[in-house]
Amino acid sequence: SLAVLQALEDGLKKADADPSVKAVMICGENGKFSAGADIRGFSSPKRHGAALGPIVSLIESSEKPVVAAIEGVALGGGLEVALGCHYRVAHVKARMGLPEVTIGLLPGAEGTQRLPRLIGIPAALDMITTGKHIPATEALKLGLVDEIVEENTIEAAIRLANK
Repeated sequence: SLAVLQALEDGLKKADADPSVKAVMICGENGKFSAGADIRGFSSPKRHGAALGPIVSLIESSEKPVVAAIEGVALGGGLEVALGCHYRVAHVKARMGLPEVTIGLLPGAEGTQRLPRLIGIPAALDMITTGKHIPATEALKLGLVDEIVEENTIEAAIRLANK
């Protein structure tokens, strides 16, 4: 939603400007990282406020380490947010993917560029063109996530950020 995008942008800018902040951790709520963008907003002729692509670029360009704590699902725009992070920790039961293609859309926040850089072209093309969701264990093997945990993902992400 626009409110979430604006909160992400505001939080990142505030963290980057605050010298006491050493790292940033991005997580979802209620055991879910993000199921992606609200497609109802796509039909708006003119969207006002924050856009996902520039926010993902803002995450990526942060001088402070940004770690995604992925629980539940990171799909579509949610995975694109995680791809902008410098590190990704996923719960063992998490699933990730870019399912937009199943409704005739391509990932629109540069996921088609960041995913191949991270996991290689063949694996990325498979994910992008099929829309399949992959489990955390496969994401670790591909290099999509840096660590998987069975414990509290947020605490694990904070430990990683502190390293």
